[in-house]
Amino acid sequence: MREALEKYQVWLYLVAIIAGISTGMHGQAVQRFESVLWPLLGVLLYATFTQVPFLGTALAFRDRRFLAALVLGNFVAMPLVVWALVTLFALDNALMLGVLLVLLVPCTDWFISFTYLGRGDTARAIAASPVLLLLQMVLLPLYLSLIMGQQFVGSGLLGQLLPAFVGLILTPLLLAWFTEKVALRRRAFQRWVSVMVWLPVPLLAAVVFLIAASQVHLIMATRESLWPVVAIFVLYLLTAALVGKSLSTLFRLPAPSGRTLVFSLGTRNSFVVLPLAIALPEIWAPAVVVIVLQSLIELFGMLGLLKWVPRFIH
Repeated sequence: MREALEKYQVWLYLVAIIAGISTGMHGQAVQRFESVLWPLLGVLLYATFTQVPFLGTALAFRDRRFLAALVLGNFVAMPLVVWALVTLFALDNALMLGVLLVLLVPCTDWFISFTYLGRGDTARAIAASPVLLLLQMVLLPLYLSLIMGQQFVGSGLLGQLLPAFVGLILTPLLLAWFTEKVALRRRAFQRWVSVMVWLPVPLLAAVVFLIAASQVHLIMATRESLWPVVAIFVLYLLTAALVGKSLSTLFRLPAPSGRTLVFSLGTRNSFVVLPLAIALPEIWAPAVVVIVLQSLIELFGMLGLLKWVPRFIH
């Protein structure tokens, strides 16, 4: 059942989005959604983080070539690509912030599912997830300040993002680490973790529904300005595949590891940074739409990559 959920998760999210848009367009209890959204996001992130094997981080360092390619691709090559794309397309500050927030953070959850479905190396994907998660949390503020410059530093964005980061990301992360550590000794916590593995997909579908319902009017209001953002996300996906292939060749990775690298570069942690964008003042609201839009484009892009990558890297 769990495998079926993960296999068809894209279509589940699509149904949730369509239902959310329909609900939002008709104004059915949209005002109540935000109060439900915050605790749901917290539980979603906790359930997601419990899937990240923090205590097995040392395993990621055994294959140094793969780890070097993964870190170089996610934290050097792709940030340079993102910087080039936001420089090429003239975006206003809110749209640029949304693009940067979502494209600078590599995925640590459903990238593992895509790796499995795309005949990659799932074990290496799982082992690398804690490294990816911890590095992105440290480097994201640095990237934002370097690319946005005074627009980020002078506007006090860091101070506005910090409470959401502590409350909705750092707290679930520490709870997940504590759960994993205690589960090594107590059977009750092991059963709790086994329940958690079922939750990310249905919880994410619920979050997608609430976001679509609450943001549909903003999406309609800003749709004309979103076309450059769509172009950026499509170009990013194509570039990620090419960079992943190049690094795979450069580091002489086995085919499964090369496919894993491509899926890592192509997938982003959209629903980890989403709470950060939602917590910002109203002037930054388009950033939320951008992050949701990226997740949709990524999901459909991954459907194509699942067929293409195994033939592209063999």
